[in-house]
Amino acid sequence: MFSAISITEKKQNGESLSQPEIEFIVNGYTAGNISDDDMSFWLKAIYKQGMNYEETVDYTCSILKSGAQLDFSHLPGYVVDKHSTGGVGDKVSLILGPLLAACDCYVPMLSGRGLGHTQGTIDKLETIPAYRSSLSLPKFQRIVENEGISMMAHTKDICPADHKIYALRDVTNTVASLPLICGSIMSKKIAEGIQGLVLDIKVGNGAFMETLSDAKELGKLMQDVGKVYGLSLSTCYTGMDQPLGNTAGLWCEVMESIECLKGNGQDDVMSVVYHLGEEALKLAGINNPEERLRKALSDGSAMDKFRQMVKAHGGSLKSLDNPKTHKPLFRQEVRAETDGYISFMDTLNLGTGVVHLGGGRLQKKDVLDPTAGVVFHKKIGDFVNAGEPLLEYFCSDKDKFNRCKLYFNKAIQIQSQLTDSTELIYR
Repeated sequence: MFSAISITEKKQNGESLSQPEIEFIVNGYTAGNISDDDMSFWLKAIYKQGMNYEETVDYTCSILKSGAQLDFSHLPGYVVDKHSTGGVGDKVSLILGPLLAACDCYVPMLSGRGLGHTQGTIDKLETIPAYRSSLSLPKFQRIVENEGISMMAHTKDICPADHKIYALRDVTNTVASLPLICGSIMSKKIAEGIQGLVLDIKVGNGAFMETLSDAKELGKLMQDVGKVYGLSLSTCYTGMDQPLGNTAGLWCEVMESIECLKGNGQDDVMSVVYHLGEEALKLAGINNPEERLRKALSDGSAMDKFRQMVKAHGGSLKSLDNPKTHKPLFRQEVRAETDGYISFMDTLNLGTGVVHLGGGRLQKKDVLDPTAGVVFHKKIGDFVNAGEPLLEYFCSDKDKFNRCKLYFNKAIQIQSQLTDSTELIYR
């Protein structure tokens, strides 16, 4: 007989766990037989001691077997998904998903909520009035078949174990654990029934992987686990030493994503979108991938796919044309105190500030504020004059608004000399 305490103590002592022990923990917590407190101790032990390859495969398998698995093998096109390890201002899924669907791919995307200092794709989509992010699996499959793309929240039917563990990781500061990240991502992606997966592993002071070596370690681990299940993967590494695009938050990121789909996206966002998109189309065996992607943006078909998906999920199409659908009650600019060049952005602090504004959860029960976010007027390498606005933060909760100024006032550093630019795409 196993117990959560004895298994946790074994891991705390640096020992490897067996497949039955890992399955006992995962299934026990999913069924409610292991408490949040006991599971928190186990997660912290894994966070501290790690897992070897066999343990990581067993953990992924246990999560995968806890629920249903989809089958899209009957579809006439390539079934592909994209996943990011998370960053600040990372709205790429909202742009790339419809773009791939417009290039004749099928994209069944089960997306996450905010985790740590990052904002989640589902939290952003749910700011679209009436958008239903929780659907039955048959409904999800029909939307994928009919529209080419569906983006919904992780359902308890698929990987219910991760559904519970994911939320607990967020509030126990055990997010940045390679085996936990790998098991969470790969179990859900395998369960989606996809043929190919593009991984966007973020690197930098605003990412869970701060160094390229850590990112590559995670990438190799997910590649190896993917191979066990016959999944074709392309692993990409992109920079997160500053927020991606002009916004970080909830509704403001939806609005920026729509501008990107209309062909008005910022260079950094679109560079990442094209990079990941080309990798996805290569997996699909589609010729001239960059040309296909650019055409799908220029002819409006990618925007059409986004609108079709929103409509299929019950969302308001009128809201997509009205930036004031969610209008914040409180706004404040942060201005430059001196002339010079932007040399550094504390991206972790900026993302944490958005969370505290109401754009993320500090506890599982927290209700999000769709108006919470930041607009960045300047990025690294830009020259600013004293008094110019660097950023503007906003939300609709006065207490949160007043408490959050410390996150933003000192998050951007200015130097007299131009510094080297940050890496955006690691080739």
